[in-house]
Amino acid sequence: MLERLFGLKAQGVSPKSEMIAGVTVFFTMAYILFVNPAILSAAGMDRGAVFMATAISAALTTLLMGLYANLPVALAPGMGQNAFFAFTVVPLLAGDWRLALGCVFVAGILFVILSASPAREWLINAIPQSQKRAIGAGIGFFLALIGFEGAGWVVANPSTLLQPGNLSDPKALIAAGGLLLIAALWARKVTGAVLIGILAATACALALELQPLPQLAAPPPSIAPTLMQMHFTGDVATSVLAGVVLTFLLLNLLDASGTLTAVGHRAGLMENGKLKNARKALVTDATGTMIGATLGTSPVTAYIESASGVGGKTGLVAVTVAALFALALLFAPLAGAVPAYATAPALIFVAALFARELKEVDWDDITESLPALVTALAIPFTFSIAEGIGMGFITYVGIKLLTGRWREIGAGVAIIAVAFTAKVTFGT
Repeated sequence: MLERLFGLKAQGVSPKSEMIAGVTVFFTMAYILFVNPAILSAAGMDRGAVFMATAISAALTTLLMGLYANLPVALAPGMGQNAFFAFTVVPLLAGDWRLALGCVFVAGILFVILSASPAREWLINAIPQSQKRAIGAGIGFFLALIGFEGAGWVVANPSTLLQPGNLSDPKALIAAGGLLLIAALWARKVTGAVLIGILAATACALALELQPLPQLAAPPPSIAPTLMQMHFTGDVATSVLAGVVLTFLLLNLLDASGTLTAVGHRAGLMENGKLKNARKALVTDATGTMIGATLGTSPVTAYIESASGVGGKTGLVAVTVAALFALALLFAPLAGAVPAYATAPALIFVAALFARELKEVDWDDITESLPALVTALAIPFTFSIAEGIGMGFITYVGIKLLTGRWREIGAGVAIIAVAFTAKVTFGT
């Protein structure tokens, strides 16, 4: 049966090697089970329900990836997009996280349509590499800022915007220790480094009685507070909703395309420069976004951590990851015991991985490097991924026009730049 489903022999792998790769991938990305509820709870969502939605959406979507696309790619609510959802979109929609879920669902529908059409490649190719890299790095800096605040390392100041927090606070010290542990384990290539760091920081908090002990014998929390709670109308301008949906769509497209290509290269699954079953993979990714919104979480997308399953080449890897996410539902009571300062190190560490994107920018070409820098800095400084992208694209188009290099402006970038300029000009 496994041979019929996954074609193991054709890829030169065995069930055992694929399952081992799947276990590795799961423990590498399982930190999302604790980080995602921590982030989305800041938007007013029930933390326990978000844990359930995270685990179930990851299990269902990853299972679909394995059985439908037959690729060793795991999916879960995306880092960066969850922060955009909680700290930009929900406040923009007057605190209505249900309407935000509706926007995610609509973006998923558009993503499915786009994935099945030639427009997908046109849009991807229309965005310059420097801006793709800058968006990734900017999201990383955004996560880092959230992580610094969660760790208590920075606090608000009306005069200087930010100032150092109480760095001698035990919680701040626990966060620092967690970050160093994650980095050290990662450098030593220890599987599950981020998850181990989160659990170690949580253990310290419990030992110092900074957190109450979890009731591990308690039943899993109910998913009812977030299940099917999305709606599609509210006291918000249509232009605002359209902007949110299109930003989610752009982020989904960039995340999925970049991750699938990277994992495909790592696993040796590229054919003539293209990932096999790429269309099925993108449709699965888009379907995952709709599944996530239905269950009650931010967009679900392919994880770059899938590349940690060295040697994995078939959908059996994904099926194994899906099974482990389903089993993780048994540990739902533990999620409530993980404080923000224990997940903060994970956000800061993931930011370091995102920031590596900037090395691919051509720093000798000011028409590429300046817009990239504006994008990467505007995202955290405005506390908005959408605003950062818009400012960066306007800078890109403006400097290309002024230097006479208008032919380098892709249609997709021009459209976004004009739309954002209109938004700023007319306040819509």
